[in-house]
Amino acid sequence: MIGLTKERRAAMDVINAFIIIAVLLLSFSGTVYGERIKDIGNFSGIRENELIGYGIVVGLNGTGDKDGTYIYQPFANMLSRMGVNVSQADIKGKTKNIAAVIVTAKLQTNIKPGSRVDVQVSSIGDSKSLQGGTLLMTPLKGLDGNVYAVAQGALSIGGFSGGGGGAQATKNHPNVGMIPNGGLVEKEVPVQLNRKNRLDLMLMVQDITTAARISEKINEKLGGPYAKPEGPAVISVVVPDVFNERVVELMSVIELINVAIDVPARVVINERTGTVVIGENVSIAPVALSHGGLTISIRTDYQVSQPSSLAPAAAQTAVTAQKEVTVEEKKAALMEVKGATIGELVKALNTLGVTPRDMVAILQAIKAAGGLKADLVIM
Repeated sequence: MIGLTKERRAAMDVINAFIIIAVLLLSFSGTVYGERIKDIGNFSGIRENELIGYGIVVGLNGTGDKDGTYIYQPFANMLSRMGVNVSQADIKGKTKNIAAVIVTAKLQTNIKPGSRVDVQVSSIGDSKSLQGGTLLMTPLKGLDGNVYAVAQGALSIGGFSGGGGGAQATKNHPNVGMIPNGGLVEKEVPVQLNRKNRLDLMLMVQDITTAARISEKINEKLGGPYAKPEGPAVISVVVPDVFNERVVELMSVIELINVAIDVPARVVINERTGTVVIGENVSIAPVALSHGGLTISIRTDYQVSQPSSLAPAAAQTAVTAQKEVTVEEKKAALMEVKGATIGELVKALNTLGVTPRDMVAILQAIKAAGGLKADLVIM
């Protein structure tokens, strides 16, 4: 560095700084932050089982069912089983403190009897509110007709409904409530996971590239060709001998593997609300875009014509309508939109001053012209 001028040394320092930055960028570009497999897929056989039952809620403050079509017979039957002999006619018109409900719950696989699950209670009659009610013992059945849980307890509404005399205040939805830990499991849904010799991993989003990457990562982790993609949504995994009778441990190992997922370029449009969601990988080819608005205003003025004093007696007051139509068209410049990234695309559309609803029509036109490099999904 001896003999170099100050300007030359400053230039060399700038060049060295750029070299260091380039090396750092190259080193970081090789680092891929992926998603855990447990966040993008699940194993076949491990799922929730839907339970449902018909129940009765009591203890309401005059907000129960007025029309007892859903409540008269079941309530009379329940009282008869408890030794109280009544007929439907005896309780007709006296059901303002009780309501008929549908009770639902989700039962996880391998939950043992004695465990508790949350239940949801929904009114099926004309009850105004379930606030303050208590669900009576309700059997919850699966699709096979067997009872897997029994629900009972006080409802948590998270809202209220009150008022009278034409004035009423309501918060949230008072006709649906929850009973935390209100379902007592009576029967389990058994799945012998440790006895499996093969696992099927199902992806939440179908993608061939992601399925291939997951298979490679699993084989790399297990040290052999144990995983194989069966399609864009399923990866089959043969259980290694070292995990024999320890399949649950194998599933835990697979779930914690990080994989760089590949998301297809996609634009989702909701025309009803004007919502536009543009994915990260969306790009457009160079296109020329013109955006403008045409406003047509129609104005009607009504004028009253009074008959003169010399007019015949049969003359009457007449109302005439005069219509005025004006057309205003905003100036729309033809702008070239050439963006390779989502940021440039959004910046170009914002420059044109488009609204979300206008953007729906623009994206559809760009797609029809072959300039949008993405799938266009319209909801």
